[in-house]
Amino acid sequence: MLRFPFQTDLPAPRAQGDLLKRILNKLQRRWEWRASRSRLARLTVVSQFFPPDFAATGQLLNDLTARLANRGLQVQVLTGMPAYAYNHSEARRIEFRPDICIRRTNASRFWPHRIRGRAINGILFCLRITLRLLRYSRRGDLILYTTEPPYLPLLGWLLHRLTRTPYLVLLYDLYPDVLVELGVLAPGHPLVRLWRQFNHWVFADAQELIVLSEPMAERVRRQQPEAAGKLTVIPSWADPQQIRPRAKSHNWFALKHQLADRFTVLYSGNQGRCHDLVTVMATALLLRHDADVQFLFIGKGPQHQRLVALVHDWGLTNCRFLPYQDLDDLPFSLAAADLALVTLSIEAEGLVAPSKLYGHLAAGTPIAAITPSCSYLRTLVEEEGCGRWFANGDADGLAAWIRQLKADPAAAAACGRAARALLQRTATPELVTARYLDLILRHLPTRKLLSFSAPHEPSPIPALSQAQ
Repeated sequence: MLRFPFQTDLPAPRAQGDLLKRILNKLQRRWEWRASRSRLARLTVVSQFFPPDFAATGQLLNDLTARLANRGLQVQVLTGMPAYAYNHSEARRIEFRPDICIRRTNASRFWPHRIRGRAINGILFCLRITLRLLRYSRRGDLILYTTEPPYLPLLGWLLHRLTRTPYLVLLYDLYPDVLVELGVLAPGHPLVRLWRQFNHWVFADAQELIVLSEPMAERVRRQQPEAAGKLTVIPSWADPQQIRPRAKSHNWFALKHQLADRFTVLYSGNQGRCHDLVTVMATALLLRHDADVQFLFIGKGPQHQRLVALVHDWGLTNCRFLPYQDLDDLPFSLAAADLALVTLSIEAEGLVAPSKLYGHLAAGTPIAAITPSCSYLRTLVEEEGCGRWFANGDADGLAAWIRQLKADPAAAAACGRAARALLQRTATPELVTARYLDLILRHLPTRKLLSFSAPHEPSPIPALSQAQ
């Protein structure tokens, strides 16, 4: 006889009665939970990427929302299913954590490493998330929109016009400027002009605009002076308790990948169009006969296939590629480096702020910044003594410094100590969370805050936020 999953060996009437009681009790608890939470102020965070995706923006949001919830804030995250997680294709559609609710919608994965594919995926995400946003915006709380996808803030502005729900915008990248500087769109293209008009509307009605560096803030001020009073610079961060210096001889990641006896130059993260990886490859070519120097690339991105092709064409044996690492493994992969690379292409200055910098600072690794001469990263490494700056294309200078660091471990260690001290002074999770929390509480409805206590004074983020 066929049996179904819901069939049981218990007597039918009693089993059905017990099941009904359990369902009713569960529904009652859920209703009481929702009723109690509905009386509290809530922040809704909207981003296409969130763990288990490996996108840095999602990882940072995961850490930030957890820390905000630990401070007593009710948080809801609206995101998509994994699209950039190499070993995860699905996640729970709804996930509950203490004071956090994560709701995921289906994600499209059309050509995820191509601009057109990402544009289509982003548009579909916005369409799928609209009805859910309409539902939750009626609570009258606060919504934080990211630029993942880049036109998500426009959707936020439209919903604000319909529901008057206040919103914040976290600008990870500045669009359409990124597309113009990368040559995807001409400066006078109709789409560029239309996008700038959209930005004008979005910025005008936003409660706050958050950017990651001072050069990004200056770009916004130049394009829209009336938004200057809404701009807040809050950098990315890393946790020095989780990511810290580790001796290679006691680092399982370094031992597993045979890095313990070689000077390891690490590029970790997105191999994107805004990053100068040509200079890195030219340096690897110059050092191809230095048997004890290893270039390690961890991650993927639009430039990945090009890098692999160059290694093959040039016959390089000093370059290795690894996929994105699990978040739990990141402290060990970062600590396996003797030198960390942070790069920006000439076109990307002021448009993006590499979040990978902060993990390297926490790991106490010397930093090689390859950027335009006007970059804030140049000022950072030169003034703080945590590394050295190189102009785009200066492969000779970088190769010479790698040989110098390899021959002088004491100088490398001094750079590493300065790097970690900089992070601890300016960009710890506690400092950054306090800034976000102070900003958020200014715009949450007062009647719903109840007994929530905010810090009286936000912790300052001195040198780094100004330098950025």
